[in-house]
Amino acid sequence: MSTTVYERLVAILDREGARYRIIEHPAEGRSDLVAAIRGTAPGQGAKAMLCRGKDEGRTLILAILPGDRKLDFKKVAAAGHVKKATLATAEDAERETGCVVGAIPPFALSPAIKLVVDKGLLESFDEIAFNAGRLDRSIVLNSSDYVRIAQPIVTPLCV
Repeated sequence: MSTTVYERLVAILDREGARYRIIEHPAEGRSDLVAAIRGTAPGQGAKAMLCRGKDEGRTLILAILPGDRKLDFKKVAAAGHVKKATLATAEDAERETGCVVGAIPPFALSPAIKLVVDKGLLESFDEIAFNAGRLDRSIVLNSSDYVRIAQPIVTPLCV
């Protein structure tokens, strides 16, 4: 039996000694609604958006931003070192991450995916919250543990 994204994520966090908690809740993928269910601020949610570069290699970039903000694709392209970036299709996102849109965690679990995080998410909150590979489970994770474990490129990404 294969390991789910959720199980891989929990195993990584446990192995790395991360400070986190799991919240079980009704299935929800919209940032604003799941924040209310979790009892966290909308901007504390780590919204994950898989983008694809318009370059020859069609670079995959997982952009992480506060749940209440909008992505600036020019900033994503600059962070991913491509001329232009666009949102990947839902089918591509599921194939590349193993998760449906709304459940993608803020971790690049594939070496083919570049991970970039909006610095505002990390500067504003001591903890980030995200759906953990499934729509009915969230993880609230210490922000410094997240950066230590995920090792993202941290840069402005929002409009």
